[in-house]
Amino acid sequence: MTTMKYLSGYPDSLKAQVQELLVQGRLGDMLLKKYRHAHAVRTDKALYDYVMALKNDFLRNADPLSKVAFDSKLQVIAHALGTHTTVSRVQGNKLKAKREIRVATLFKDVPAEFLKMIAVHELAHLKEKDHDKAFYQLCNYMEPQYHQYEFDLRVYLTHIDAAGKLAWPALLASSVTRAG
Repeated sequence: MTTMKYLSGYPDSLKAQVQELLVQGRLGDMLLKKYRHAHAVRTDKALYDYVMALKNDFLRNADPLSKVAFDSKLQVIAHALGTHTTVSRVQGNKLKAKREIRVATLFKDVPAEFLKMIAVHELAHLKEKDHDKAFYQLCNYMEPQYHQYEFDLRVYLTHIDAAGKLAWPALLASSVTRAG
């Protein structure tokens, strides 16, 4: 039985459904029916532009971001899909803060919906520090399907954990091979 570490906060009934699809070898196909294509954001500059567009659409008055980047050192195992940091420095008599968002490199090859969910999550931390009701309301404001995308991303992580780190393009290729 595969561990459901990415789904630990979800009801046992949902975990059982995911486990059954995994055992039947249908979990990847189920995800592919919902999410056909990987996003096109490949570089740190493209990620910065993508996140800044979301920020400008929903959080214009939030603190500015100094950096947005993919981070190969970010371990998804530590339950971090991305991180947000604030680095404060004293310059003269002023306290200056730099805010950064880092997204695990694993998410270079996932559907656009998953990348948006991660970006929205990290952007929400600009306004709300804790994972509380206000935080999730802000996430839902920026992406109405936030909770569904988060669940499906966790299902995807469960799938690749069981399959040995298959990335989205490989999952797509394997479905084409099976269909052909």
